[in-house]
Amino acid sequence: MDKRIRIIVEGLVQGVFYRASTLKTAQQLNLTGYVRNLPDGNVEVVAEGRSEQVDRLISWCHQGPTHAVVSKIEVTEQSYRWEFRSFDIR
Repeated sequence: MDKRIRIIVEGLVQGVFYRASTLKTAQQLNLTGYVRNLPDGNVEVVAEGRSEQVDRLISWCHQGPTHAVVSKIEVTEQSYRWEFRSFDIR
């Protein structure tokens, strides 16, 4: 089954390779979508793919890369749209 989610990651997540590490992880999981920094210092992740793989990305986002300090993530499930061809940094 396919799944689409939007994640807002809060904490020390900008300037610590969070986007690059998310890109690498999502590509390894064969997910499509994007990751981007938000003006408020948070990071947004939108991902589509197989439910099990999306759930693995959600779990990874709780920790993030080595230098990140994740204080909270908010996950919203959305309607699957087949919108993306790849996973990118925006």
